Amino acid sequence: MALKQTLSFKLQQKLSPQQIQLMKLLQLPTVALEQRIKEEMESNPALDEGKEEEDDEFNNDLSDEYDDDDRSEAEKEFNFDDYIDDSDTPSYKLTANNHSKDDEEKHIPLSVGATFQEMLESQIVLFNLDDDDHEIALHIIGSLDDAGYLRREISAIVDDLAFTQNIITDEKHIEKIVQLIQHLDPAGVGARTLQECLLIQLKRKKNHSLITKNAQEIIEHFFEEFSKKHYAKIIERLQISEEDLRLVIDEILKLNPKPGNSSTDNSKTVQHIVPDFLLTVEDGKIDITLNGRNAPDLKVSRSYIEMIEGYKAQKDKPSKSQKDALMFVKQKLDSAKWFIDAIKQRQHTLILTVNAIVERQKNYFLDGDETQIVPMILKDIAEEIEMDISTVSRVVNSKYIQTPFGTFLLKTFFSESLSTDSGEEVSSREVKKILQNAIEDESKKKPLTDEKLSKLLNDKGYNIARRTIAKYREQLNIPVARLRKEI
Repeated sequence: MALKQTLSFKLQQKLSPQQIQLMKLLQLPTVALEQRIKEEMESNPALDEGKEEEDDEFNNDLSDEYDDDDRSEAEKEFNFDDYIDDSDTPSYKLTANNHSKDDEEKHIPLSVGATFQEMLESQIVLFNLDDDDHEIALHIIGSLDDAGYLRREISAIVDDLAFTQNIITDEKHIEKIVQLIQHLDPAGVGARTLQECLLIQLKRKKNHSLITKNAQEIIEHFFEEFSKKHYAKIIERLQISEEDLRLVIDEILKLNPKPGNSSTDNSKTVQHIVPDFLLTVEDGKIDITLNGRNAPDLKVSRSYIEMIEGYKAQKDKPSKSQKDALMFVKQKLDSAKWFIDAIKQRQHTLILTVNAIVERQKNYFLDGDETQIVPMILKDIAEEIEMDISTVSRVVNSKYIQTPFGTFLLKTFFSESLSTDSGEEVSSREVKKILQNAIEDESKKKPLTDEKLSKLLNDKGYNIARRTIAKYREQLNIPVARLRKEI
């Protein structure tokens, strides 16, 4: 087929760089916004902190387009000798910003303290193993997961050692090294299953009381019954009382099911939540303010403004490098002005959206009763503030509001609706709260099943099926009735 050129008209919608910048800023939480502003100030010297100065003359100059035709007369008045050397090439011409958002960012991690594996390796040295056994022990330690369990099969470890380290051994010898590792601290490390992990910890207890012995007996021979809470079978087979079983269960619950995590808990960083909105209630009136860290004072650098003013005052004809410098200054000033406008637009959109959310959930914010939360979806708020649903989604994403009743994610106030017998629509949050209260008030000796919970809510006027109860219970991280049973 022959190649040929044709002319065609095409209508397209494209987002401007300013719109893309606003969307990215809109979805940032407070902490990330602070970091983004610092990055922008480092890359753009025309952006400064402080109150923005009103300068109509400058704003008019900044809005002018310096096309070739428009610049012909202005260039006669430009002189930049005080700022650059004619022999210098602008630095921005020597750099390229062609990185994709999909490029992998590689950072060098900083190691603080000893890792879980390093702590175990330091204990292995005390056993005075020969070279091969030491390498086998190190290989097994490296195969442990974050919880401290050995999930790989012994046969697979034998093959790994043969192929990777040229160590020929058998499963029986590997088993001896595994048992050696199980003597390390913390107790329970190197176990293959939860049952083995708990047994190791019980056997290493110094007190060999009747409670500890019964706990070992239950974990070793009645672990399935214990995990499924078939307490009646355990009492019958061990010939013990309910009180004795209760003491044994308390002993077992003190054990650590994930010994590997015990060494890393102290080194985990604590993430502090910084609320984006502050809500206060005084005399029945709700007041909402934007966190001050969300509304920084930014302005265009005065030194860059003076460069433009100096351009107007000079009459000498500029050189090519001076023209490039002028365009660089204008580019940075435009970028600073766009960023300041985007921050202001972000603040306006945040306040507009949160006001609409609080107005819909006013009864809840006045008394803090979750049953007062009304059904609300993103579309409801989008229609009220006359914005797109995606904009509302960006606002509520990762944004927190501080209230007299706690600090919550904005998206937690959005919920589905359910119908009552009277035809009234209620929020699923209200149903979950009633469900949670019913489970808290139930008898732990005979917990309510999903079927009984469904009947309980139906008697209160909520049309809800058993499978919906199961879904809400899982969302609330509440186990089934059998696992809620206590003695």
